[in-house]
Amino acid sequence: MTESILKVENVSLAFGGVKALTDVSFEVPRGSVFSIIGPNGAGKTSMLNCISGRYQPNSGNVIFNDKIVTDLRPNDRADLGMGRTFQNLALFGHMSVLDNIMVGRHHLLKNNWLTGPLYWASPAQKEELAHRRYCEEIIDFLEISHIRKSVAGTLSYGLRKRVELARAMALKPKLILLDEPMAGMNLEEKEDMARYILDLNEEFGITVVMIEHDMGVVMDISHQVMVLDFGKKLMSGLPEEVMADPHVKRAYLGIEDDDEIEEEAVKEAS
Repeated sequence: MTESILKVENVSLAFGGVKALTDVSFEVPRGSVFSIIGPNGAGKTSMLNCISGRYQPNSGNVIFNDKIVTDLRPNDRADLGMGRTFQNLALFGHMSVLDNIMVGRHHLLKNNWLTGPLYWASPAQKEELAHRRYCEEIIDFLEISHIRKSVAGTLSYGLRKRVELARAMALKPKLILLDEPMAGMNLEEKEDMARYILDLNEEFGITVVMIEHDMGVVMDISHQVMVLDFGKKLMSGLPEEVMADPHVKRAYLGIEDDDEIEEEAVKEAS
């Protein structure tokens, strides 16, 4: 049995009278690509926010690498090896691509306000060069060398998405949380991003938890899929098992039975 890197136990979250999540539990196997799907408003981003520490659940626990992190701040979770990208881009638009990626290394810096001013005569220079070399490796991996000195705010949406992924990778995470990494991309950009996600999972050994609406991508690259609906876990399992479940078809695809499935196929063919 594969060891779990992340366990979510009976997590519930409410905003006043609105229940965003209700008693949700699941486990993410180490080294896997785990996708969370569901209709808009199902609680997918709220779940990622509970895992990353942006939201504090009303009840339940988040366990990362056998450590309860429910009460830890987001920066403390980053120190443990948890990275994150956002549905809405959170780059520093006035900074270069390289500087944005270097921000992801900040929590790994050992030098401080005492050694920093003595940059040339202290280990600060060597440390910065080492971090910069690591960021250059990520830049090469994501094929963004041609924009490394460009101002982030001037880039296309697809490239900015790639830069945000690079910054999350710069944390050197064991687990990376991706919130709709392919939203707003064209087909070619989606294919590239899917390839990068698979490669960072296989080559860097990073476990991926991903929210994505493109079911073709989900089916192609996911090892396991979980479905949320109105803040509740509908089911989880292998992609083909999940998509064959009638409750998932009804909740997520809006299809009631086999007759409707055939009708939908005829419409698509025409």
